Amino acid sequence: MSRLDELIAELCPNGVEFKTIKEEYTRLKGTPITAGKMKEIDNPDGEIRVFAGGKTVINAREEDIPNANITRVPAVLVQSRGVIDFVFYEEPFTFKNEMWAYTHKERISVKFLYYVLKNNAQHFRDAASGMGSLPQISLPVTEEFKVPVPPLEVQREIVRVLDNFTFLSAELSAELSARRKQYDYYRDSLLSFGENIPMVKLKDIATEMYRGAGIKRDEVTEEGIPCVRYGEIYTTYNTWFDKCVSHTKLEYVPSPKYFEHGDILFVITGESVEDIAKSVAYIGHERCLAGGDIVVMKHNQNPRYLAHVLSTKAARVQKSKGKVKSKVVHSNVPSIENIEIPLPSLDVQKRYADVLDNFESICNDLKIGLPAEIEAREKQYEYYRDLLLTFAESGSTLATDRQTDRQTDRQTDRQTDRQTD
Repeated sequence: MSRLDELIAELCPNGVEFKTIKEEYTRLKGTPITAGKMKEIDNPDGEIRVFAGGKTVINAREEDIPNANITRVPAVLVQSRGVIDFVFYEEPFTFKNEMWAYTHKERISVKFLYYVLKNNAQHFRDAASGMGSLPQISLPVTEEFKVPVPPLEVQREIVRVLDNFTFLSAELSAELSARRKQYDYYRDSLLSFGENIPMVKLKDIATEMYRGAGIKRDEVTEEGIPCVRYGEIYTTYNTWFDKCVSHTKLEYVPSPKYFEHGDILFVITGESVEDIAKSVAYIGHERCLAGGDIVVMKHNQNPRYLAHVLSTKAARVQKSKGKVKSKVVHSNVPSIENIEIPLPSLDVQKRYADVLDNFESICNDLKIGLPAEIEAREKQYEYYRDLLLTFAESGSTLATDRQTDRQTDRQTDRQTDRQTD
């Protein structure tokens, strides 16, 4: 029997009490702050972390935000708009007042709540309204959410186990990040040809370049014409792809714009200057629809080579030239047309693309190497997190059965682990 099994058998054999978050935890309020103000006070040396939702996080000095509601205790931040998620933070911080946070007199209980909320993240995302680009949850969604409240000793052991999982995953991710930096350096060095290879602008090799047509989120279907929406280029596709993850119906797109085998897709709307105009090559064989804020480039070059060379630091610098950091960053066709790249012969393009494809697969392929190990560890972590955080409510007739199921599951898992070892 594991330490957790022993604690549950001793302290809560008949289930645990469930309480709403507002009953068990103290809610903390944020700070009224605008995007312009955040840009003004952004200071890497600042001692106060400021969260604005999604990836927007800055540091600021306390004297630059004199009226801020600064949280100085461990708390769970509810990112309630855009990307619905949860953050556990222990250092002094504040956040935009459209979000909120929860704390407790016991640090362990705060961390326990964080894991409970992360385990139920999909529930909160499903409860969001405005399911467009900025879904949002309301305060009652978390206030009324019921969480298990096992004895503190049980919470502490669960947090310890899940912290260990998190630490191991972080180690693997750090190693993968280092490997990707190595790949970026190798790719950039390999594609720096010197004066022997001509430099060309994309407008000189493009046979056609045009924008796609808007496809809304609620117009995506399980079947129909394959399509790509601009956000997917950031989140789903790497250097090249051969199959679309989304489909739509032609009736939803009154002025359809297609892309085909070999075409390069650029996304011209984004959240950061660094990522704007990210590009991917399509090497599939279906005729697909390009969504809005995508520019399609047709050409007669090797598409995989173009995709790699357009991912180099030299190309990214050109993509971001003249762009201003704001909530939304835009590019356009003229900017893309003027990007310069080295262009060797087609034979050389293919050789370089083959080498870089092999190297990239080691960094990104979920079937091999570190990515596969991280994927497996993440699935294992999610399984155990769900198992560890599933309790029967005290007084329930299912409590005893649920307790037996938990112990059986853990015994089976340990036996399987021993057999695998």
